Amino acid sequence: MRRLARALTPTTAEFQPVLLAVTAAALIAGGVSWLAGNTGLADVCWGLGTVAAVVPALGWVVAALRQGRTGVDLIAVLALGGTLAVGEFLAGALIALMLATGRTLEAAAERRASHDLVALLEHAPRTARRRTGTVVRTVPLAEVGVGDLLVVGPGEVVPVDGRVVDALAVLDESVLTGEATPVERARGQEVRSGVVNAGDAFELRAAATEQDSTYAEIVRLARQAGAESAPLARLADRYAAWFLPLSVATAGLAWLLSGSAVRAVAVLVVATPCPLLLAAPVAIVSGLSRASRLGVVIRDGGALENLGRARTLLLDKTGTLTGGRPRVVDVTAAPGWKPADVLHLAATLDQYSPHVLARAIVDAAHERGLDPGVALEVSEEAGRGISGVVGGRGATIGRLPAGTEAPAWARAVENRAMLDGAAVAWLTVEARPVGAVLLRDPVRHDAPRTLRRLRTAGIERIVMLTGDRPEPAREVAAVLGLDGVRAELSPAGKVTAVRAEQERAVTVMVGDGVNDAPALAAADVGVAMGARGSTASSEAADIVLTTDRLDRLADAAAVAVRARRIAVQSALGGMLMSLAAMAAAAFGLLPPAVGALLQEGIDVVVILNALRALRTDRAAQPALEPSTQALIQRFAAEHDDLQDVVEAVRSAAARLAVRPGPDALASVREVHRLLTERLLPHEYAEEQQLYPALMPALGGPEATATMSRAHAEIERLSRRIATHLSLAGTEGTLAPEQSEDLLACLYGLHTVLRLHFAQEEENYFSLAP
Repeated sequence: MRRLARALTPTTAEFQPVLLAVTAAALIAGGVSWLAGNTGLADVCWGLGTVAAVVPALGWVVAALRQGRTGVDLIAVLALGGTLAVGEFLAGALIALMLATGRTLEAAAERRASHDLVALLEHAPRTARRRTGTVVRTVPLAEVGVGDLLVVGPGEVVPVDGRVVDALAVLDESVLTGEATPVERARGQEVRSGVVNAGDAFELRAAATEQDSTYAEIVRLARQAGAESAPLARLADRYAAWFLPLSVATAGLAWLLSGSAVRAVAVLVVATPCPLLLAAPVAIVSGLSRASRLGVVIRDGGALENLGRARTLLLDKTGTLTGGRPRVVDVTAAPGWKPADVLHLAATLDQYSPHVLARAIVDAAHERGLDPGVALEVSEEAGRGISGVVGGRGATIGRLPAGTEAPAWARAVENRAMLDGAAVAWLTVEARPVGAVLLRDPVRHDAPRTLRRLRTAGIERIVMLTGDRPEPAREVAAVLGLDGVRAELSPAGKVTAVRAEQERAVTVMVGDGVNDAPALAAADVGVAMGARGSTASSEAADIVLTTDRLDRLADAAAVAVRARRIAVQSALGGMLMSLAAMAAAAFGLLPPAVGALLQEGIDVVVILNALRALRTDRAAQPALEPSTQALIQRFAAEHDDLQDVVEAVRSAAARLAVRPGPDALASVREVHRLLTERLLPHEYAEEQQLYPALMPALGGPEATATMSRAHAEIERLSRRIATHLSLAGTEGTLAPEQSEDLLACLYGLHTVLRLHFAQEEENYFSLAP
């Protein structure tokens, strides 16, 4: 049987379009001959078209039987053979055309892209620089042995696992952990292959060969997981499990009771599952087309179908749920300094550094209209920071110099950074700490809405899989309401977690890094953040989001659910109509040719219904006018610009809590000025312009009512602060009974502002790209 299947089953991707062309040409040529009065030639043409379809169809049936399946093609083979046996050549040609059309559409829906993970291999180093005495030579990686001393230059990939020989190595481990912030490895610490040297050159003592190193293991895991992913059964075949025996039994009963083989053939003709052969592929292809317009590349129909019935979602953290790039979340200033001055001076130094945290600080300064100045005598020490002379004074941004005693305000910053899972860049002037910049990889604005939409689409369980530390992972999970967190996972650990979830339900894995590639390949559906993610993850994935927007995943899920539902509707509706036609044919009311034409009509109906998958689901996302999108983008930009105001409120509260004197009161007055001149006008404009524009899309004023209540609370607290300042008068002192309430107002205002900004960004600003 295997030799027969190989002989009969076409192996080239070009065959199915050729079969479609041959059957269409045979049907047309026969039609022309029949119109010309040459019925003999017409039968020959139609018969040849039928034979052209019988041979490959028989091969498809044999191949399906080898896999333990009896698919819809078996009915088509019986019908084609029956039409040839009883001389109903026109009916055979029509069935042949429908069979070829269905196969061609299905091939277009299920054409797979390569999953050979070429990018993983391209990233892997092929040579290493080995040091012997004072001589450094480049050697093939296969020649590196355990104990060899290697030199890793700036920007180079660590070739094998090993230990740091120098005092310090600064590494970008995002390729393995997904974490964007560079890490430091001191002398004697382990370093894994595949990470990138983000600092100065360092020496590495090899602890493993190429094949035994971490990166080679990732490649093997991805290949193994991809090889274990079984091919999906066709949607049509699942419905054929009961339709096939019913059709054969009806045809046999009609022949037995009537004694006419023509009736049996007529039953098989109208039973030919063209609705199954056509409806499912058309709906799936339409869904693929619709997804592509949204910036979602779905590699095949099987992935779309699986996404439509998925119940578990696994997500990487860095670059997937978060932006993948650190951002400034707060700027704290020492007494006598302003947060804006701290950020400006930090950016003046950091503009000369390629460090990922330095770029974040410079970007934050630009966003707030603070153009960096000019620094002289700039020097950078890997792992310590950058220093220079600005305005005649020596300044550094980075770590606190060894032996520096942290003042009270700095200890508060350290405590907050530990609680928030944030990195701290300290600004010192003349060796004295004057400010701190807190940086963190924030949650994407569109993540909460996306996860809610995914739950609406049928996802029942959402779990984070990350190589990051548990503390920041749990904080993100708490904000997003995830069902579980697995932290500090290696690539192999992620694959294990994926397989455990697959035992419960159809599982989707979403990631963006090379470290996610094995898990993406192992999942039922792998989704890669392709816009800024690694090429390896895109190669291993079934679905690629080509824009840097997580909400496209929810769009893809909505398209998949709708396309699958329409495919099932079309297939079942078409089969019900076919059952009615089968009954008529069994009683001799439909000859084979007429039955084939009726089947054509059924096909048209189900195809038109399947094409509905091309249309937009209006309920998936609110439709916004261009003017409303422009307003959203304007106020989103203003949010970025107002971050220094929010930071100033917290800073003033901290100063008032430590020392409620004239300096603290001056900070509160500055906060009041910022509130009056910048923040409150922004809130008023949102209330008068943005919210009315959003109401039609969101369903009315109730959709913005809670945000309006927050505006009222912000204004109330601002007025209360102004009243305290008025009571303090020009003397610059607060009465003892004022301090506690003013402090509560400042901390309360800061909390409300943080929550209000986050809610607007999540609920409103995420609606516009």
